[in-house]
Amino acid sequence: MTANLDSFYDYLIVGQGIAGTSLAWHLHNSGKKVLLVNDSSLPSSSKVAAGIFNPLTGKKLVKTWLAGDIFPYAQNFYSGLEKKLDAEILHEASIFRPFRSIEEQNSYLSRTSDPGISTYIQDTKLEIIPEHVHTPYGGMEVIQSGWVDLPVLLDKSREYFLENNQYLDSPFAADDLIFSGEHVIWKNITFDKVILCQGYLAKDNKYFRWLPFTPVKGEILEVQIEKITGSQIVNQGIFILPVTGSTCRIGATYSWENLNWDVTESAREELEEKLKPILKVPYSITGQSAGIRPSSHDRRPLLGIHPDHPQLGIFNGLGTKGVTLAPFFANQFSEYLVEHKELSDAVNIKRYFSLYFR
Repeated sequence: MTANLDSFYDYLIVGQGIAGTSLAWHLHNSGKKVLLVNDSSLPSSSKVAAGIFNPLTGKKLVKTWLAGDIFPYAQNFYSGLEKKLDAEILHEASIFRPFRSIEEQNSYLSRTSDPGISTYIQDTKLEIIPEHVHTPYGGMEVIQSGWVDLPVLLDKSREYFLENNQYLDSPFAADDLIFSGEHVIWKNITFDKVILCQGYLAKDNKYFRWLPFTPVKGEILEVQIEKITGSQIVNQGIFILPVTGSTCRIGATYSWENLNWDVTESAREELEEKLKPILKVPYSITGQSAGIRPSSHDRRPLLGIHPDHPQLGIFNGLGTKGVTLAPFFANQFSEYLVEHKELSDAVNIKRYFSLYFR
């Protein structure tokens, strides 16, 4: 046992991506003693993700699931952490959606009559078009959107928990867990509960590999775009996310095969093929990264307690919308653990218990 760690914690949280970090903060703010363990030598999809939150997604302009609940909660959560950690984490920015054709223009504008959609539309005037974007058919501006600087969030949170003897950089193996009565022991430290927040790596965990994970590989480019104007995100099949100055992130691809962390030439070509028709100005590629999104079969998060081990839980399956789903459901999971409130049936892993007992 590391010398500065205590012998007892209420919760061991395994994995310090967006899921583990969000849950750690909620349990910590509830007065619980938390130990975060994370193996920094392993790849992390949270550190690769662009962190964009967008209330209207897809070609059909569909309102994001639970947008009216999860977006305000996430914004309050990140704003609070910015103050606590003295760091810039939340970047509010509108999303410009160029129309690909007159038909798409008419289709999208007709959708704005839906009150559930119009709430998130700021404008459809030609003046809102970013100067570096080519779009002869105009476009629309989506609001209540932006991005979260995940590397800053994760790094600053790690520093905080480390300073409070609540973080350990260490490999973790499920075989090292010792269930003892109402507690569980790991590396001679006793916990009330262990919550696994391992993202894609959960597929290798013997306690939860029965859950229907459907991980998706994604790749993004880092580019320098000349004469870029403003902080507006552009979304037309891919996203163009201005980060600092002329530096932008371009993404993302989706692949259900060859699930590894290696970047590929085919992904670069796919992204460039979609980028070139959008931009009016030159660009140069400066980097490329890959991650594996921890998605589930029904595209809903996976929260709950193991059917045979009440000391063991999981928080996973956040998929492509982790920056908005994680805070909201971390709060729900924390209330379930601390106050014994019920989990939503839509996310409770009980919906898959039949897979475990069959």
